[in-house]
Amino acid sequence: MYSETTRSIKVTVRPFYLDQHSDPGNDHYVWAYHVIIANESGETVQLRNRHWRITDENGRLQEVRGPGVVGEQPVLQPGQSFEYTSSCPLTTPSGFMVGDYEMETPAGERFLIRVPAFSLDRPAHIPITADSPQHPRRLN
Repeated sequence: MYSETTRSIKVTVRPFYLDQHSDPGNDHYVWAYHVIIANESGETVQLRNRHWRITDENGRLQEVRGPGVVGEQPVLQPGQSFEYTSSCPLTTPSGFMVGDYEMETPAGERFLIRVPAFSLDRPAHIPITADSPQHPRRLN
């Protein structure tokens, strides 16, 4: 898990690889990421916009901007949190994401909160060889 707090708003991200939606033979790798946005401040805030920077293992950068997250612009009272899960495809087996959310107070003040950089790494698939301790002939 990755966490970062900006202005008493904590963002926690847990990425996970989606093997069932990936097709490595066609350079298609998919991750999901679960985000928790916790308002630990004393003021009400609303998430207005998102900005993601997604970099694959070859250094190719994609930027994604848009209103809210998963079609919502949640309002968080002090002590409340909002959770969602989304996904990200890449053409390489690894990469990373980082971003920010634009928040707004009831008074109209807008400010950015950081989303921690998090790694998108395909789990290692180590083939079992005749020399591996897991090989059936070696389990005597």
